[in-house]
Amino acid sequence: MRWSKTLTVVNCHAEGEVGNVVTGGVFDVPGATMFEKMMYLEESRDDIRRICIFEPRGSANQSVNIILPATDPRAQMGYVIAESTEYPAMSGSNTMCVATVLLETGIIPMVEPVTELTLEAPAGLISLRCECADGKVTKVEFTNQPAFANHIDKMIEVPGLGAIKVDVGYGGMTYVIVDAEALGFSITPDEARELCELGQTIKMAAAEQLPSPHPLNPYIKGITQTEFVLPLRRENGILKSRNTVIVSPGRCDRSPCGTGTSARLAVMHAKGQIAVGETFVHESIIGSMFESRIDSVCAVGAIPAIVPVVSGQAWISAISQVGVDPTDRFQDGFTLSDTWLEAVDDKLILSRR
Repeated sequence: MRWSKTLTVVNCHAEGEVGNVVTGGVFDVPGATMFEKMMYLEESRDDIRRICIFEPRGSANQSVNIILPATDPRAQMGYVIAESTEYPAMSGSNTMCVATVLLETGIIPMVEPVTELTLEAPAGLISLRCECADGKVTKVEFTNQPAFANHIDKMIEVPGLGAIKVDVGYGGMTYVIVDAEALGFSITPDEARELCELGQTIKMAAAEQLPSPHPLNPYIKGITQTEFVLPLRRENGILKSRNTVIVSPGRCDRSPCGTGTSARLAVMHAKGQIAVGETFVHESIIGSMFESRIDSVCAVGAIPAIVPVVSGQAWISAISQVGVDPTDRFQDGFTLSDTWLEAVDDKLILSRR
């Protein structure tokens, strides 16, 4: 072979959501922090994301995580998360995939029955408690960076829909949170396409009408995701609900979404719907589940916030090498609206608000 680029990729999913992990081919990139490294990859080496996610090598339902040396001495490893149209500061399902790959491939030694480690995401340090048995990571519990509510019970005007009430919360990404039942949805697999189309429209309307800057980091994007949720319910004393997050440019998150769960916990706490330490089980559109709770309350700047804890499981599905032949006419891949809902204009979507 005469590949001009070669990446070693461990394929992994967390409760159905694919979060592949690049373990070879990218040694390090410039940046004094993981957030700076993320920005460098976005601005100068976006070919790595496109090669791994865009067709003909990837697909719309994937994210990719790039393992890098940590910049903080308290962390064992760092990672940058790249999704279909953006580089988020944090992702829960991707964090579960990264931890599972690091431990199950031996990059970081596994200790049974519990391995504790700290990883450096662009959002900051993430503490993890990984339950392990017979060489398998059976549960990943991570303590997220603080989450908070940006807007509660706000009305927005949505083209073709009219006025709807929404909340906005940050949990590593910023979500407009929508009552699915009020719009006639039950969040079932047969509704996925309609949820995606409407979710993209709601996201664009909310981003325009409800500015949601991060109070400490102006480079973190505002609203980029729509989260459809069903009402809270109690089963045997446990608080539960179903949700689906619409990942741009238009697909359902297969998992219950870790940062979406964190954002919802913040909104629930702001509304007095959940107490510190109370268990909340979030279910996805395909029935997979994350368990979560609020560890403590804090503040982000002047904004009241919570510290979320989320847990789930991930599974390695393949190990592969991804490469680019110098004569391949699709060096960095392509997208089509038949699969991606909208053809991706990276320069437009990736531009920071």
